[in-house]
Amino acid sequence: MSQAPEQEPATGHGLVAVGSDESNASTDAAIEHLRTRGLKVLAAGPLADQPGDWVQVAEEVGRSVAEGRAERAVLFCYTGTGASIAVNKVPGVRGALCVDAETARGARRWNDANVLVLSYRLATETLVREIIDAFLDTEADPTEADTIAQLANLERAASEPAGPGLFG
Repeated sequence: MSQAPEQEPATGHGLVAVGSDESNASTDAAIEHLRTRGLKVLAAGPLADQPGDWVQVAEEVGRSVAEGRAERAVLFCYTGTGASIAVNKVPGVRGALCVDAETARGARRWNDANVLVLSYRLATETLVREIIDAFLDTEADPTEADTIAQLANLERAASEPAGPGLFG
C-alpha cells in the first residue's frame, strides 16, 4: 500500500521524512505510527509514488533533514546498511542503523542521531513502532555536545582538500 505525500509546511517542525526503496508492511506501519503520534510525514521515493533506489531515497531523506525541511527522518532499505552508508554521505546527517529500541535510544542520547535507519527485512511492524518511539522520545544528552561537535569538525575536515586531518 503506497502512502500519498503530504503538503510540506514552511519549516520542519513536527515533520518526519520517511523513505524507502520499496513500500511494504514495515514502511506502512512506520507512516501510520508517525501520523498516530500527531506528526506530519514527508514521504520519499516509492512511498511518495516516485521511483528511486536506496541511494537516491537516502539522499532525498538526508537532505530534507540537513536543510531543515524535516526535524528527523526514518529511512528503510532491505538490510538498512546501504541506506545508512548513503544517508551519512549527506553533510549534517547523523544516521543510525538500529535493530532495537535500546540502540535507538543510545543513538539519540549519545550521538544526537537525526536519521533512524531500519531494515525492512528484520523489523516487524511491532518492532518498527517500538524503535520509532524510542528514537523520537529520547533527547540528546547535553554532556555529549563536545563529542557531537567533533563529528561536525570531522565532517568539515573530510570535505576540505587533504591536509593534516582533524587532530593534527
